[in-house]
Amino acid sequence: MHNVSRIKPTEEKQMNTRARQLAITLSLLALAACSSTTTIENGNWAGFTETGKASYYADKYQNRKTASGEAYKHEHPTGAHRRLPFGSRVRVTNTDNGKSVVVKINDRGPFVKGRIIDLSKSAFSQIGNLSAGIVDVDIEVLR
Repeated sequence: MHNVSRIKPTEEKQMNTRARQLAITLSLLALAACSSTTTIENGNWAGFTETGKASYYADKYQNRKTASGEAYKHEHPTGAHRRLPFGSRVRVTNTDNGKSVVVKINDRGPFVKGRIIDLSKSAFSQIGNLSAGIVDVDIEVLR
């Protein structure tokens, strides 16, 4: 008699479940890679896009130092982003009304889930109502 190793039905079910989980994980990773329209090569972020929510700095941050070392000023068109290089020029467009503003990235943040950019008060007021506090936006890094 030959001793043939067989896979038990429960082991086969576990293998199928793992294969499905792996396929789902790989699909999600592929979708995440497609979230922007460009690939960042050699530090060139030009053309990078992102969609999410924008908020603006509270009054208490006026004249405080940003992560880049510059003082925050409400009247300057600036913004904070988690990854974009300091000095990047970014067009921020309110998806509800089509209004846009160009800001310079000089700080890090926002650190609130779902928000992709914090704007200076003057920049935010150009695209949305300050009383709203948050607006849906598309951002695009300019050349």
